[in-house]
Amino acid sequence: MERTFYSCQEVADRYGVKISTVWAWVREKKLPAIKIGKIYKVRKEDLEKFETQNLTVAT
Repeated sequence: MERTFYSCQEVADRYGVKISTVWAWVREKKLPAIKIGKIYKVRKEDLEKFETQNLTVAT
């Protein structure tokens, strides 16, 4: 079964940032997340879109 959701800690580990940075992205609506109880989960599709939107291209 393919994974569809990531925790904020997993996102932080993936990008090498603090979990508070991921929470800030969620609060600032830069990274969509689903709140389940007290925990935020990020959909795989939203994480891929976040990566595409923040991609820098050398000119």
